[in-house]
Amino acid sequence: MINRVVLVGRLTKDPDLRYTPNGVPVANFTLAVNRPFSNQNGEREADFINIQVWRKPAENAANYLKKGSLCGVDGRIQTRNFEGQDGKRVYVTEVVADSVQFLDSKRDNQQQGSYQNNNRQNYQQNKQDPFANDGQPIDIQDDDLPF
Repeated sequence: MINRVVLVGRLTKDPDLRYTPNGVPVANFTLAVNRPFSNQNGEREADFINIQVWRKPAENAANYLKKGSLCGVDGRIQTRNFEGQDGKRVYVTEVVADSVQFLDSKRDNQQQGSYQNNNRQNYQQNKQDPFANDGQPIDIQDDDLPF
């Protein structure tokens, strides 16, 4: 039997990170996944899919993803049910993620973007090409090689 799901979408809100009584991290978020077709009015619709991720990937998701982040999820569909506060049976279908891939470019992340800009400014200030050899042979010894 096969139960495999691969999704790419954007988070509808920041991930919710919690810990089980045994200290195991678990994060939940909702992924908005665009449908590949338009409706009768020519509008694109999206499905809102609940995602659950455990352990280190949960902490990574909580630390690096935020509302609007583009990510890919690889996992499996899981259904569960429980008795709600009103005594009625509640059914939940969600994707339990085996892996979460961060798909936003570095420029979309403000912290990383400012880091890139600082590096670019430093390079332009130095204006030195460490690989320029003016046509002269480069002397490399066996001891210089990392292998």
